[in-house]
Amino acid sequence: MFEQTFKNIDDVLWKEAGCTTELDYTEQTSWMLFLKYLDDLEQERASKAELMGQSYTHIIRPDHRWSRWAAPKKNGEFDRDAALTGDDLIDYVNRDLFPYLQGFKERASGPDTIEYKIGEIFGEIKNKFQSGYSLRDALELMDALSFQSQKEKHELSHLYEAKIKNMGNAGRNGGEYYTPRPLIRAMIQVIKPQIGETVYDGAVGSAGFLCEAHDYMRKGELTTTDLNTLQTRTFYGKEKKSLAYVIAIMNMILHGIETPNITHTNTLSENIRDVQEKDRYDVILANPPFGGKERAEVQQNFPIKTGETAFLFLQHFIKHLKAGGRGAVVIKNTFLSNSDNASKALRKELLTACNLHTVLDCPSGTFLGAGVKTVVLFFEKGAPTRNVWYYQLDPGRNMGKTNPLNDADMTEFVELQASFADSDKSWTVAVDTLDETYDLSVKNPNTPEAAPLREPAEIIAEITRLDTESAEILDTIRGLL
Repeated sequence: MFEQTFKNIDDVLWKEAGCTTELDYTEQTSWMLFLKYLDDLEQERASKAELMGQSYTHIIRPDHRWSRWAAPKKNGEFDRDAALTGDDLIDYVNRDLFPYLQGFKERASGPDTIEYKIGEIFGEIKNKFQSGYSLRDALELMDALSFQSQKEKHELSHLYEAKIKNMGNAGRNGGEYYTPRPLIRAMIQVIKPQIGETVYDGAVGSAGFLCEAHDYMRKGELTTTDLNTLQTRTFYGKEKKSLAYVIAIMNMILHGIETPNITHTNTLSENIRDVQEKDRYDVILANPPFGGKERAEVQQNFPIKTGETAFLFLQHFIKHLKAGGRGAVVIKNTFLSNSDNASKALRKELLTACNLHTVLDCPSGTFLGAGVKTVVLFFEKGAPTRNVWYYQLDPGRNMGKTNPLNDADMTEFVELQASFADSDKSWTVAVDTLDETYDLSVKNPNTPEAAPLREPAEIIAEITRLDTESAEILDTIRGLL
């Protein structure tokens, strides 16, 4: 039922002139979904308080609650007479509702509160509906969704993930919004985050890493203390872009984290020389944006200055890991072999400050729309690297939209990585055998080397010889005729 509701909402959005892309669809769905979720949450909290003979203070003022303006009810049924529509609805949303919600940021007691998140979200997002009749249709469809049970939240989280995937695959910057979940799950299975550890993504995007880490850590029998730890002081992220920030908040809420510790900020604007122990984390999981060019003033925040966004993020992550902390970071494969000074210095820093124990080489097509080959670096902070274990992922097919990466593709990697076992696809390189550039290129010793290219003169001589032989054979044939 929920899946059809999402499709019907997309159909409504398709008719809206202000909504032209998958990004618009996801953005508009997100703000309505968030307000519907918030209303269900408040109703649930109010009911629990009433059962316990306690009072409950609502977050949202009565006249701005979903159940008042979006889906007014009378005797349990939708009250069409009380529902705003047309221009009246658009005016209310744009002039009253959104300004009220934006004001929560100033009224909140701190950035870790749900009130602050409300203010942040509605300070960054805009209503793109132009027709109040279309908006009314969308609101009525959205009201059919329910967050009352864990099963319903689980189903909604999967549908929302699918929407994020479609959004990521629709444009040139697919990897910016969507990292394939089988890859994330394999990275987490190698890193093995534990309850009591902090997990951080400084380029959080749609929060796929944090959501999957939560699902991994949530398994098994947990105490009330464990659950509270997961809710409040385990997952942390930062995101620069407004839409991604909103999607990350909504995605984490749907995965069961009611007040996500996501900060809307430019991570690279922080000077890493100022990082203190309290700013460090046990686990870092990330797929930072690559290919960007950072300004000179941003580069000043890093000892190794480079315009490449991903290389600055890697420095940020190394600095933000605790001693003994574990990281798994996606980066483009040219990092392993670039000959510029910044790349060489960064490889040296990674190998000396951390134990880079594993490099996973991902095939083309792993990231739809990204257009580059990537590797995943697995490292532990605090001891230098002695050996690097490589695994060359080869699913045995060309990957794309109809053939995406799946969990079965990652099984062998996870199994072999546990013991750093050698195979046709895996091998180990000792760091003391590297040259002075610290070249970490993926060179599978088990793959037969291609025949060396021949000199042009040799090729021409062979062509001449073959032409002569052909002429002699033709002469022989003519003699027989």
